[in-house]
This record gives sequence, structure tokens and C-alpha cells, in this order.
Amino acid sequence: MSRIVNCVVLKREAEGLDYIPHPGSLGERIYENVSAEGWKQWLERLTMIINENGLNTADPGSVEVIEQHMLGFLFGEGGMGGTPQGFQPPGAKK
Repeated sequence: MSRIVNCVVLKREAEGLDYIPHPGSLGERIYENVSAEGWKQWLERLTMIINENGLNTADPGSVEVIEQHMLGFLFGEGGMGGTPQGFQPPGAKK
């Protein structure tokens, strides 16, 4: 049977993740409060954030920025979490 969580991203109950997706207490918090679908939405946003900001996941400074975006997107905490400043979706007119 699937694990159900009250997803903070979707604002409803949904199937939870099968694993803790991030190290430490933040990963545990995500596991308890974010659904698999909500996590998928975060991964799509993460790709955008990495590409638009030229971040390197091996760089501790970049990881810190990513975690701030993660807190903003998933939990509405801090000033980050929206689309990167100046982001234009593919095909959008500049």
C-alpha cells in the first residue's frame, strides 16, 4: 500500500515518496510533507534554476542557493522559490 501524505505543494493528500530525497533534516521534512507529484514539480523547477543561474551541484555555494529555492518552492519559506528572475519559457517572445 502506498504511503499518503498531506502534500504542502499540491495542498491535498497524495501518494508520498518512496525514499528520503535529500540529506539531513530537510530531506526528512520533505519525505513527510511532499508527495511524489510535488517532488516531480520541484525537480522540474530545479532544472530551470540550475540552468538559469549557471549553478553547479558540486559547489557548496550552489547547493546552498538550491536549498533556499527548495525551501521557498516546497514550503513557502524565505524569498526564493519562484521562477528565476528574467526567465523566459521556451518559445516566449523577448
